[in-house]
Amino acid sequence: MSTAVTDNDLTVCSVLSGNRNFEGRIHPECKMNFLASPPLVVAYALAGSLHVNLLEDPLGTGADGQPVYLRDIWPTEAEITDVVGAHLKAEMFTKSYSDVFTGDEHWRNLDVPSGDTFEWAPDSTYVRQPPYFDGMTVEPPPVADITDARVLAKLGDSVTTDHISPAGAIIPDTPAGKYLLEHGIERKDFNSYGSRRGNHEVMIRGTFANIRLRNQLAPDTEGGWTPRLQPTRRVRHHHLRRVGQLRGRRHPAGGARGQGVRVRLVA
Repeated sequence: MSTAVTDNDLTVCSVLSGNRNFEGRIHPECKMNFLASPPLVVAYALAGSLHVNLLEDPLGTGADGQPVYLRDIWPTEAEITDVVGAHLKAEMFTKSYSDVFTGDEHWRNLDVPSGDTFEWAPDSTYVRQPPYFDGMTVEPPPVADITDARVLAKLGDSVTTDHISPAGAIIPDTPAGKYLLEHGIERKDFNSYGSRRGNHEVMIRGTFANIRLRNQLAPDTEGGWTPRLQPTRRVRHHHLRRVGQLRGRRHPAGGARGQGVRVRLVA
């Protein structure tokens, strides 16, 4: 399936009722995800395609050989109310949450260090102490000019923080995947970007992991990672404001000069 998607430049879609509707979260090669209610997710699964009109096209064929439509299986408001009233009880929640902090056997048997502060594990691939505050003093240093900096002024109107801070699966041949392999983590234990969000080494390598982004900030190097997915037929180039080395500028709005950069977004 993966080969068919990449070789034929297919736009693969999903329908879901959760909040994982950003590109690449359901699957790295799933470009479009649509939010729907849980019954509609089931309906589309029965139909097996998004190229259907659920109001007019049948979802399938019944045992009697007749077409079955969404209106035939959609519950009425009365049926929903009866089921909720009969099965949703307050004691279900009080019982479940009464020992929510107890955890299972694995949780209770974890070796927890003592002390009032978190004990960082330098070899952890899940939670690492970030270097952002190294060398920070109690009193901030005086304001100084920014030199030799490159600034991204704009990344397209449809790009969100979720695109540049991924939460989906980690692919082995990406920078993040190679980092984990180099640290002895097997592919089956990669987990996801969301679970390894506490490791800055993984996250900075995942900046361009989203299938909608193409890294044009730096040229490809020998042995470097090249995205497996090629741009689709519809491509927009969101040119960033021409920015380059800022010399003696206190703010990007003050002007910039030099070589610009751009990011390619697959529409």
